[in-house]
Amino acid sequence: MADAETNTLLSTDDVRHIATLARIGMTDAEVEKFRDELSDIIGHFQALAAIETDDVEPTMNGADVTNVMAADESIACLTTEETLANAPTREDNYLRVRAVLE
Repeated sequence: MADAETNTLLSTDDVRHIATLARIGMTDAEVEKFRDELSDIIGHFQALAAIETDDVEPTMNGADVTNVMAADESIACLTTEETLANAPTREDNYLRVRAVLE
Protein backbone atom coordinates (compact mmCIF):
# COMPACT_ATOMS: atom_id res chain seq x y z
CA MET A 1 0.00 0.00 0.00
CA ALA A 2 2.94 2.28 -0.59
CA ASP A 3 1.51 4.52 -3.30
CA ALA A 4 2.22 8.25 -3.68
CA GLU A 5 -1.09 9.28 -2.08
CA THR A 6 -0.47 7.16 1.02
CA ASN A 7 3.10 8.37 1.45
CA THR A 8 2.04 12.02 1.59
CA LEU A 9 -0.16 11.66 4.67
CA LEU A 10 2.61 12.87 7.00
CA SER A 11 5.22 15.52 6.38
CA THR A 12 8.77 15.31 7.68
CA ASP A 13 7.85 18.07 10.15
CA ASP A 14 5.00 15.87 11.45
CA VAL A 15 7.43 12.98 12.01
CA ARG A 16 9.95 15.27 13.72
CA HIS A 17 7.16 16.56 15.98
CA ILE A 18 6.07 13.00 16.85
CA ALA A 19 9.70 12.08 17.56
CA THR A 20 10.06 15.12 19.81
CA LEU A 21 6.91 14.18 21.73
CA ALA A 22 8.24 10.64 22.15
CA ARG A 23 11.70 12.04 23.03
CA ILE A 24 13.34 10.08 20.23
CA GLY A 25 16.31 11.48 18.33
CA MET A 26 16.21 10.77 14.59
CA THR A 27 18.52 11.28 11.65
CA ASP A 28 17.17 12.72 8.39
CA ALA A 29 17.21 9.21 6.87
CA GLU A 30 15.21 7.82 9.80
CA VAL A 31 12.69 10.67 9.55
CA GLU A 32 12.12 9.84 5.88
CA LYS A 33 11.87 6.10 6.57
CA PHE A 34 9.37 6.57 9.39
CA ARG A 35 7.41 9.17 7.41
CA ASP A 36 6.72 6.48 4.82
CA GLU A 37 6.00 3.76 7.39
CA LEU A 38 3.73 5.91 9.56
CA SER A 39 1.90 7.19 6.49
CA ASP A 40 1.31 3.58 5.40
CA ILE A 41 -0.10 2.75 8.86
CA ILE A 42 -2.42 5.77 8.75
CA GLY A 43 -3.47 4.70 5.25
CA HIS A 44 -4.46 1.28 6.59
CA PHE A 45 -6.56 2.89 9.31
CA GLN A 46 -8.23 5.13 6.73
CA ALA A 47 -9.08 2.04 4.67
CA LEU A 48 -10.62 0.41 7.75
CA ALA A 49 -12.55 3.58 8.59
CA ALA A 50 -14.05 3.59 5.10
CA ILE A 51 -15.70 0.18 5.65
CA GLU A 52 -19.46 0.40 6.23
CA THR A 53 -20.17 -1.19 9.62
CA ASP A 54 -23.52 0.38 10.58
CA ASP A 55 -25.41 -2.91 10.16
CA VAL A 56 -22.73 -5.08 11.81
CA GLU A 57 -23.55 -6.16 15.33
CA PRO A 58 -20.66 -5.61 17.78
CA THR A 59 -18.92 -8.72 19.09
CA MET A 60 -16.26 -9.33 21.71
CA ASN A 61 -15.04 -12.53 20.10
CA GLY A 62 -15.58 -13.98 16.65
CA ALA A 63 -15.51 -17.56 17.96
CA ASP A 64 -18.28 -19.21 19.92
CA VAL A 65 -16.51 -19.43 23.28
CA THR A 66 -18.01 -20.83 26.46
CA ASN A 67 -16.71 -20.72 30.01
CA VAL A 68 -14.42 -23.69 30.66
CA MET A 69 -13.70 -22.91 34.29
CA ALA A 70 -14.52 -25.51 36.93
CA ALA A 71 -17.24 -24.75 39.42
CA ASP A 72 -16.03 -22.97 42.54
CA GLU A 73 -16.47 -25.58 45.26
CA SER A 74 -15.53 -25.31 48.92
CA ILE A 75 -13.15 -27.98 50.25
CA ALA A 76 -11.77 -28.66 53.71
CA CYS A 77 -8.70 -26.64 54.75
CA LEU A 78 -5.50 -28.01 56.22
CA THR A 79 -5.19 -27.73 59.96
CA THR A 80 -2.53 -25.50 61.47
CA GLU A 81 -0.44 -28.55 62.36
CA GLU A 82 -0.71 -29.98 58.82
CA THR A 83 0.22 -26.63 57.34
CA LEU A 84 3.28 -26.15 59.54
CA ALA A 85 4.39 -29.81 59.54
CA ASN A 86 7.22 -29.25 57.04
CA ALA A 87 8.08 -25.67 58.03
CA PRO A 88 11.83 -25.30 58.63
CA THR A 89 11.22 -23.01 61.63
CA ARG A 90 8.08 -21.99 63.43
CA GLU A 91 7.06 -19.91 66.39
CA ASP A 92 3.86 -20.95 68.10
CA ASN A 93 1.29 -21.33 65.29
CA TYR A 94 3.23 -19.21 62.76
CA LEU A 95 5.84 -19.83 60.14
CA ARG A 96 9.05 -18.06 61.22
CA VAL A 97 10.98 -16.28 58.46
CA ARG A 98 14.09 -14.13 58.36
CA ALA A 99 13.48 -10.42 58.92
CA VAL A 100 12.99 -8.52 55.67
CA LEU A 101 13.49 -5.03 57.05
CA GLU A 102 15.92 -4.36 59.82
